[in-house]
Amino acid sequence: MITAAVLAEICSALPAAGSIYFWAAEAGGPKYARLFGFVVAWWSCTAWTTFVASLCQSTANFILSELPVFGVTSLITDTGDIKFRAVQWAVSEGILFLAIGMNYLNPKTYKWIFRIASGLICLDFILNIIWFPIAVSQTYGFQSAKFAFTATENLTGAPPVWNWMLSYYVTAGILVGFEASGHISEETQNANVVAAKGIFTSALVSALMGFPMVILFLFCCPDLSKFDFDYPQPFVGIYAQAMGKGGHLVMNIVCILGLFFNTTVSGVASSRLIWAVARDGVLPFSGWISAVSANKEPRNAVTVMLVVAAVLLCSILPSATAFASLVSAAGVPTITAYALICFGRTFLTPGEFKNAPWSLGRWSRPLNFIALIWNLYLAAVLFSPLEFPVTGPNFNYSPVIFGAITIFALLSWWFMPEDKWLPAARLGKVHDFEEELNANRTGRSSSVSGPSS
Repeated sequence: MITAAVLAEICSALPAAGSIYFWAAEAGGPKYARLFGFVVAWWSCTAWTTFVASLCQSTANFILSELPVFGVTSLITDTGDIKFRAVQWAVSEGILFLAIGMNYLNPKTYKWIFRIASGLICLDFILNIIWFPIAVSQTYGFQSAKFAFTATENLTGAPPVWNWMLSYYVTAGILVGFEASGHISEETQNANVVAAKGIFTSALVSALMGFPMVILFLFCCPDLSKFDFDYPQPFVGIYAQAMGKGGHLVMNIVCILGLFFNTTVSGVASSRLIWAVARDGVLPFSGWISAVSANKEPRNAVTVMLVVAAVLLCSILPSATAFASLVSAAGVPTITAYALICFGRTFLTPGEFKNAPWSLGRWSRPLNFIALIWNLYLAAVLFSPLEFPVTGPNFNYSPVIFGAITIFALLSWWFMPEDKWLPAARLGKVHDFEEELNANRTGRSSSVSGPSS
């Protein structure tokens, strides 16, 4: 929530496509603006494209988890089996092309896609808080409060404190993305208010809906010692055990459709980010990527996102660990981008953005510092080994992937001429605006007091 609040403040001052990298540039101040901008541009483009790919794999896992439910034995749902990974990859690629293909439609259809996605999320929430616990009460029963609030299980081999920290591994990867409304702010009316509110309210609603859901799922969890984990997505098995084949199928269809449309919505935000970064000359072949269609759609950026996501999904084939590292790497660049922005806002430009419609006022600097510490902690969790002792098969490659992305960013920053990046008219926009506003205030004050005699 604090991270969302500080991002909403800077979005209110700078509503622009590709917002997060532009925010980073302004947060870095005149001295580090270009460096911060290039680094966050590469981090964010990689993160959002990888996020799209991971959503497709998640959707495929929900679909393929139906095989053991209905007793299909011709294909073993084991990620260690190359045959299953090949099927998983093919289904994921099909979902990717269908979901992102909707990004080529007329932009007027997006509002309906957004509404459908939001409606499915709400439906999934309602079914989970009403139908699911009723089904659990009539089948295997609820877990005790002791299990829900105090039980832990160490399957990592890490020390107890480290094992507890690793419980953030899954949630850390999804505590991102709420800045999406900022990426489409150039297509939003009254964006300096609406986009900023979108950032904060998306995090607020996620917290209000997500926390009780986590508690509910803990109480509705079956006996883990008797649960069959031969499902790519364990929740499908839990739903089947609680609701039976017919009931769980309804829940699964809602989940699949929700993930599908979420992929489409994520594609909209991702393509706008890629387009904005290319528009400012950060990426290779920026001229072609930033070209728009007759309807002002960034179709080339959509194509780049589609191709890169399709290539990333190919990492499913050689190893399940490789793609898991990519999923982890999807969260790390965004989280570190948040941290870098907060670092700049805390130490380099603490007095800026005070005149934004969404302003944190005197709380801005302390909240940015808190958000900096929090996001550095989340990044450390995502970089951590997941099992001990560390071996080749269980090695977490996300630090390696993150390092490679950062090297590409630094190379592009070093070799790209400064005069070809981010026109000067845009850089320093906030500083110029605040100077003009202060000058106007001084002028009005002088006119009110009148000339001295």
